[in-house]
Amino acid sequence: MEIIHNFINGQSIPPANDQYLENVEPAIGEIYGKIPRSTEQDIQLAVEAAKAAFPAWASTDIGVRADILSKIADLIDQKRSQLAQAESRDNGKPVKLATLVDIPRASSNFRFFSRAITQWSGSSYFMRGQESLQSFTIHQPLGVVGCISPWNLPLYLFTWKIAPALATGNTVVAKPSEITPYTAYMLGEICNEAGLPPVVLNIVPGLGHEAGQAIVEHPEVKAISFTGGTKTGSIIAGLAAPKFKKLSLELGGKNPNVIFADCDYDKMLKTTVLSSFANQGQICLCGSRILIERSIYNKFKSDFVAKVNSRKVGDPKIDENHLGAVVSAAHQQKILDYIALAEEEGGRILTGGHAIHPKGRCAKGYFVAPTVIEGLDNNCRTNQEEIFGPVVTLQPFDSEEEALALANGTAYGLASTSWTQD
Repeated sequence: MEIIHNFINGQSIPPANDQYLENVEPAIGEIYGKIPRSTEQDIQLAVEAAKAAFPAWASTDIGVRADILSKIADLIDQKRSQLAQAESRDNGKPVKLATLVDIPRASSNFRFFSRAITQWSGSSYFMRGQESLQSFTIHQPLGVVGCISPWNLPLYLFTWKIAPALATGNTVVAKPSEITPYTAYMLGEICNEAGLPPVVLNIVPGLGHEAGQAIVEHPEVKAISFTGGTKTGSIIAGLAAPKFKKLSLELGGKNPNVIFADCDYDKMLKTTVLSSFANQGQICLCGSRILIERSIYNKFKSDFVAKVNSRKVGDPKIDENHLGAVVSAAHQQKILDYIALAEEEGGRILTGGHAIHPKGRCAKGYFVAPTVIEGLDNNCRTNQEEIFGPVVTLQPFDSEEEALALANGTAYGLASTSWTQD
């Protein structure tokens, strides 16, 4: 049984209340470790540490900060295999996907901001009619910032928040998802190895309504960056607004892929399969609503279902498998419940629609077959609510105006794709 602790002041520190959460490997459905169930006490300790470290880090030469972040990027590259294995164990995604996408992007986050900070500049201009007066803009770090990341792309999105915060001279209290904490723990060790001063980055796992809320509400935390569900984002916005905290939210999506008859068909088909089911559909940018011009609808449906049926689902350690496990038993049940709801709403399942139980070590894992559904009205819950799994719906359209109405007919507005030569 592996036990990890909070990362505060560059050290591994047990939670103040000595309470832990179980960490489950979704591909096999078994507990492999425990993580802190951090509370307000732990957040207070982390914020105090980060606040004490802020003056020195904010005044550290930009070149020194850049060199440290660049070293972190190098170490992530060197430890790519170990990090990919840890990420796959945490959330069930294929090791190959983590190796080729997630971990390199985490490294790129640190490398990009290590370079960007050396090119940071302000601006100035003379006021019209009052040339003796000059307005100018300067950039200064805020202080302690809170970074709260999700479980679907755990290290990539974690570093996407932390890297710019550190580069610009802020100190950080960060909470990874309690479902996927291990790469965050490894990042703390990497930062120590790279020479990041202790206390500049503090990593405190725990539940959202406990540790996460304590970060958001703390008066010394000057800004919050959160990626996750829309309902949680709404709660965070409500807590942060009265305190005038700076706030960055990236929330859910119900993204349309709009496919016109004049598209590059083969390229479109290949990409649409990938963009619908990458990471088991557990990406906020995945195209979960596919809108197809009616003249090619039947051809697309036949070809798309055939392509989806060729996707292999199973042990994420096997490179030939395209889809691994979804992140938890609860999330698997949520996805299956939405599929049942789609049938109640009049949808027809063209393929998938069920759990998968692979042979061997993953027999008890949380797998869902990639699922394609047609025949649903755009206003039904299946087309309006984020499922966040390997489930897509198909809808035909007859005109550009109808396609736009369908695409825009949700409360979400995160992303969209259009396929056309025009």
